[in-house]
Amino acid sequence: MKICVIVDDYMPDSIKVAAKMMHELAVKLHNQGHTITVLTPNPNIKTNSNIIEVDNIKIIRFKSGTIKNVSKVKRAINETLLSYNAWKYCKSHLVNNKHDLIIYYSPSIFFGNFINKLKKLWNAPSYLILRDIFPQWVIDNGLLKEKSPITKYFKFFESINYKSADKIGLMSKENLKWFNKKYNNSYNTELLYNWASNDINKLQGNYRKDLNLKDKIIYFYGGNMGHAQDMMNLLKLAKKMKEHKEAHFLFVGEGDEVKLMKSFIEKENLTNITLLSSVNQIEFKKILSEIDIGLFTLNYNHKTHNFPGKLLGYMCESKPILGSINPGNDLKKIIESENAGYITINGEDDLLFQNALKLLNQNHARQIGENANNLLNNKFSTNSATQKILNSIKS
Repeated sequence: MKICVIVDDYMPDSIKVAAKMMHELAVKLHNQGHTITVLTPNPNIKTNSNIIEVDNIKIIRFKSGTIKNVSKVKRAINETLLSYNAWKYCKSHLVNNKHDLIIYYSPSIFFGNFINKLKKLWNAPSYLILRDIFPQWVIDNGLLKEKSPITKYFKFFESINYKSADKIGLMSKENLKWFNKKYNNSYNTELLYNWASNDINKLQGNYRKDLNLKDKIIYFYGGNMGHAQDMMNLLKLAKKMKEHKEAHFLFVGEGDEVKLMKSFIEKENLTNITLLSSVNQIEFKKILSEIDIGLFTLNYNHKTHNFPGKLLGYMCESKPILGSINPGNDLKKIIESENAGYITINGEDDLLFQNALKLLNQNHARQIGENANNLLNNKFSTNSATQKILNSIKS
């Protein structure tokens, strides 16, 4: 089968977890005998489009404005143009290369019109991998008003995005339940967990040595540092852990709250924190090989129930998971039922602190980490994801 994968961020340039997930999905599908073409925007190419190959996956990159790590207004404008640019710059190739299935990823919410064109062109079904329910989480966090003009604008394109899908895969049972209730069961949905390939080719780094952390127990957070995460939640934990000299917090990434984090670290004189900019996927894996505990945080005000992709990286490297979530998120049940980590509700600062102390015991942490790797193999494998998608379309 010829499969077209559409995503707004992809390898080899991207540092995002979503890009890695989609590449691993594409590689797994290729290894199962399918022919894969990936379509993705790229603001850095000199021509209207170009074609490269990574791990036997053909990647068509088309010219686009920057949509990552830019101002909200600029990002909204450039994302709005994604469907237009994709069709304009890739049309000739797409007309002459029929595909049997379209798999697309959200965010972004702006590929719906493009998907509809491809469905009509190829008479092919489409599967939407829905990971981030936007603009709902922005509304939940008070960044947009429910009935504002800009919210209505985003919801218009969100609706097109959903209607373009023959099937929509959501990342958790609670998310699936919330989504179906929110939209009155108007869409054909199913549960599709996040996934990762349990790569046996582990990479070794020198970050402990270079950062002078050889004798430390490293609590690590890697990824976006924005309002959706509420990074102050983890900084408050680091402040409480100051008296435990063996513990050190390493944060790697970018986002809206980085300036706030730097200010807090300086104000509180938190010498037990190292803050680094984003790194590429290879360097990220090297860092993961050296840390001890994987951190994550979700804003308390979320109504949807995200499963952060960074947890998959922790699981791959057999690291215990420590984090906090919004109320009702079934991530707590998934992680703790397999004894793969400790999860609290955002705001339960004392309990988060107590859980962090438990993981100072390295033997205990290693056992929890092994459980996390087992959970990956049993529930979040790339093979499970590909079979789920293919079976859904067949049925």
